[in-house]
Amino acid sequence: MSNKIRCAHILVEKHSQAINILERLNKGENFSELAKQYSSCPSKKRGGDLGWFTRGQMVKEFENAAFSLEKNVVTKEPVKTQFGYHIIKRLE
Repeated sequence: MSNKIRCAHILVEKHSQAINILERLNKGENFSELAKQYSSCPSKKRGGDLGWFTRGQMVKEFENAAFSLEKNVVTKEPVKTQFGYHIIKRLE
């Protein structure tokens, strides 16, 4: 398992919003476009791209989910943290 990964995410306030976005992703909508439209994180300007990070840089719930993903895979369920609900996509 890599100790440095690159991910994008979509951060929303409500679980229902995250579920709706996941459904749209499953129907083939573009992750980056949905991030720009719905994410409350400043990373939305980059399509949700958070860049490269290592273990210990993100909150634990986010980190655990991100590091468990394969490249180009999106979390199947929203990941709850103190910031809200994340949909995470591992880029590299």
